[in-house]
Amino acid sequence: MPACTASRIGPKTGAMDRLVACGVIVTLIGVAGLAWCILRAMGLRKSGLQGKPLADGLQKLIPINMASVLVSMVGLALVLIGRLF
Repeated sequence: MPACTASRIGPKTGAMDRLVACGVIVTLIGVAGLAWCILRAMGLRKSGLQGKPLADGLQKLIPINMASVLVSMVGLALVLIGRLF
């Protein structure tokens, strides 16, 4: 019996293995959102904006950043639940 159960992906994959796979996908979506926020913030800083326009641009990124963190946390929770049970 192989030590890695992830190699069992196929038609007979268990529900918990599917939960782990979905959790990984959700986590990657959240991490992609975080990367997008970082790149966007770097672009705003490099654009030469200063003061209020820069602050306004960065303020608009906060909800997207927080949503990305939440999505990543949910994905990691799915992975944890799938691995524990």
